[in-house]
Amino acid sequence: MKTAWKASLPRRGQRREQRKQEPMTTLSLNRPGARTSRPDGEGSVQVELDARFDSGAAKVFAVYGKGGIGKSTTSSNLSVAFSKLGKRVLQIGCDPKHDSTFTLTKRLAPTVIDVLESVEFHSEELRAEDFVFEGYNGVMCVEAGGPPAGTGCGGYVVGQTVKLLKEHRLLEDTDVVIFDVLGDVVCGGFASPLQHAERGVIVTANDFDSIFAMNRIVSAIQAKAKNYDVRLGGVIANRSAATDEIDRYNDATGLKRLAHFPDLDVIRRSRLKKSTLFEMDPTPELEAVQQEYLQLAAKLWAGTDPLDAIPMKDRDIFDFLGFD
Repeated sequence: MKTAWKASLPRRGQRREQRKQEPMTTLSLNRPGARTSRPDGEGSVQVELDARFDSGAAKVFAVYGKGGIGKSTTSSNLSVAFSKLGKRVLQIGCDPKHDSTFTLTKRLAPTVIDVLESVEFHSEELRAEDFVFEGYNGVMCVEAGGPPAGTGCGGYVVGQTVKLLKEHRLLEDTDVVIFDVLGDVVCGGFASPLQHAERGVIVTANDFDSIFAMNRIVSAIQAKAKNYDVRLGGVIANRSAATDEIDRYNDATGLKRLAHFPDLDVIRRSRLKKSTLFEMDPTPELEAVQQEYLQLAAKLWAGTDPLDAIPMKDRDIFDFLGFD
């Protein structure tokens, strides 16, 4: 990898000595009745990560949304947009399918769990190039992966990934970190990226199912905001010709739309070509989308106001949405 930080990385023998002297990351379950310093809500069963493993000076964004809504497409193109603005970008895929970054790297990269397993989970044996891969325009890519289907905890995997990044001092030379997170927030494990993020960003379409899922994600982010630094950053409208239902929901709950990406065939074709939108043949409509991504990156880099949105109860949003 042709990166500035590679030459400064310690060798394997040195890492063993450093590891003996460094504090270990701890992962614990926040169970009802347990005494913890940062509870995540009454009755919760959560993964709690060691607060000493922070992100340094990097701006960290966690991207959520309904499954299949285009989070990975959005995350990858947003990563490129940040890199076009001269920022050093790290994208972390948090899905066992490990398909977050393939349009950047042109491959299904090995996951953190894959490489840890190859060294029998002796992380001191790993080099950065074993799990960090350089993608288009210099975007650095990590696929956290996950446990086999139906087993284990996604939060543990995210914790191990962040731990490795800190051990190799990769966050110190990074301006922007983007967590691309699996589907809806269905457990504390996949909500754990919010413990590292500055802003939670939600991708949604202008339809019932996407907005219904977004409402629950708002609840999850607001729950984490009680004990962590993360705040709601806003909404990205994706795969939608119009945004009327999104805007109506935003007005009712206190959210704001950050960007709007229509449902263009070039986006589908870019996935098939394993390419970002910035690598596709130029057309007026594509250039408009590229410009929207660049404006979104500039807006997020400049900083968005934290949104104190109030999610609806499930029954209320069910009645609120729809009926043409």
